[in-house]
Amino acid sequence: MENLLQAWQEFIKGKRGRKDTQEFELDLMANIITLNDELVNFIYQHSGYQAFNISDPKPRNIHKASVRDRLLHHAIYRQLYPFFDKTFIVDSFSCRNNKGTHKAINRFRSMAYQVSKNNTKTVWVLKCDIKKFFANIDHNILKNILVSYIPDQQIIWLLNRVIDSFETMPDKGLPLGNLTSQLLVNIYMNEFDQFVKHQLKQKYYIRYADDFVFLSENKESLINIIKLIKDFLGQKLQLQIHPNKISLTTLASGVDYLGYVNFPHHRVLRTKTKRRMLRLVNNKNLPSYLGVLKHANCYGLEQEALNRAGLSNY
Repeated sequence: MENLLQAWQEFIKGKRGRKDTQEFELDLMANIITLNDELVNFIYQHSGYQAFNISDPKPRNIHKASVRDRLLHHAIYRQLYPFFDKTFIVDSFSCRNNKGTHKAINRFRSMAYQVSKNNTKTVWVLKCDIKKFFANIDHNILKNILVSYIPDQQIIWLLNRVIDSFETMPDKGLPLGNLTSQLLVNIYMNEFDQFVKHQLKQKYYIRYADDFVFLSENKESLINIIKLIKDFLGQKLQLQIHPNKISLTTLASGVDYLGYVNFPHHRVLRTKTKRRMLRLVNNKNLPSYLGVLKHANCYGLEQEALNRAGLSNY
């Protein structure tokens, strides 16, 4: 009960104006007591999802659970995240406290500096991402991973209820939009992270969700690990690297990673992002775009954005 009540306080932030949240809150204590009773008596059933599409900027299919189920996701997350976060590698940056894209990009720059021996060596970067990542998470593999960490069968029962609440095909897929999905995919991909670190012995590796990079001064060493990566992902996790999204280039030629094109001494905004920003920028969203630009070498672009928003003297 205490965990559900604390989870509600976290969940409600920024959502008080929403109709579904208001309806749940009208009879809050009765709803939480009922949910708690169902959990205690092992009769809890996860309800369905509301599907909708967003563009951020890529089109994505989001599946939104009911308020009751999302409250439970928060309660699960706040108990399991602190434990699992300690098992993750330092250079996994997605959906973790005090991480995120900008820290990942700064880590990329730091690694590049080390690999280049203070910009005296060529830096090769192998970049990959996984095909239809969330849609291809295998339920049975995920459940086996969880069992290896969690001996408590009651927790496993509950996690299985959440995992089995959604499928893209039989025993496959996690919904984009669930708080628990963010944690579960990190637990899933931690198997790969540990393989990269302990079996492949790759020191210069960064992962953000399904996008990951390896840095080396030796081009051949990166070519040699491509098959090993594919085999591990395919055999152990039932995942495939997107065949059109494997690139092996030098940092000097520019590496497009996490929205920025990175070079040895600077980084710039990706061309598509730049065009979209100049098309959409206005007085209201300007601070957000300026926040993105401050992480790149984009003084001219910043001035153009200010002009487009009618704030040239900002």
